[in-house]
Amino acid sequence: MYTHLVQYYETDKMGVTHHSNYICWMEEARISFLEESGWSFSRLEAEGLVSPVISLKCDYRKPTTFSDSVDIEVGVKEMKGIRVVLSYIMKKGDDIVCEAESTHCFMRKDGHVMRIEREMPEFSAFVSSVMQKDDSATSE
Repeated sequence: MYTHLVQYYETDKMGVTHHSNYICWMEEARISFLEESGWSFSRLEAEGLVSPVISLKCDYRKPTTFSDSVDIEVGVKEMKGIRVVLSYIMKKGDDIVCEAESTHCFMRKDGHVMRIEREMPEFSAFVSSVMQKDDSATSE
């Protein structure tokens, strides 16, 4: 879990956090998640992998304001071929303030797509091991 303290400069004229900042927090949380797992951005880049964002989705639920503490939980929602979808749940206390997703593709530094199951099997195994289970697929 990553915690972000809302800064004054992140708020707008109305005193609430500007929506664009949540995207930055997603990156902060993603970097922290990977660092804690042993797969830091610097390690992945040293092994030749980059993972640009190709899609974002944010559903804003409740506002945050200066000095609020926002806990961000990162999860792996889906991994298929050259893409991974990460989920983010942002909470202030017990209240969900934002639910979001980012989709990334796996590429080599030269710009060619990378199939991590073949080219980075250890990282692929890690991503698979932390993937969220789809509870709706289970039967009673």
